[in-house]
Amino acid sequence: MATILRDNVDSPAIIIGGVEDHIHALFLLSRNFAMKDVVQQAKTETSKWVKRQATSLSQFSWQGGYGAFSVSESNIAEVKAYIANQEMHHRNMTFKEEFRELCRRHGITIDERYVWD
Repeated sequence: MATILRDNVDSPAIIIGGVEDHIHALFLLSRNFAMKDVVQQAKTETSKWVKRQATSLSQFSWQGGYGAFSVSESNIAEVKAYIANQEMHHRNMTFKEEFRELCRRHGITIDERYVWD
């Protein structure tokens, strides 16, 4: 994914980490690509890569949606540490709980009928 972000959409990764049901990617967003295009490219190309790894993964797909949040320069170290320690963090909070809390903290109203798939 880091290579795709860098080479395909001019958005170099700072850190990428994941657990079984989601990933977090901290990257520098290119001024030449919209966020939706960066996410689409990352999902499309990584899905192709995963499917080539084993026939048992031939049905792999990312969920349809995504969440994107900007991070100020002063918070990069904190976000990097959070991504590096996702597994430990998610022992106490599920992905859905985390996403709801992020949205609540940032004043984003979500309609849960359309958020989860």
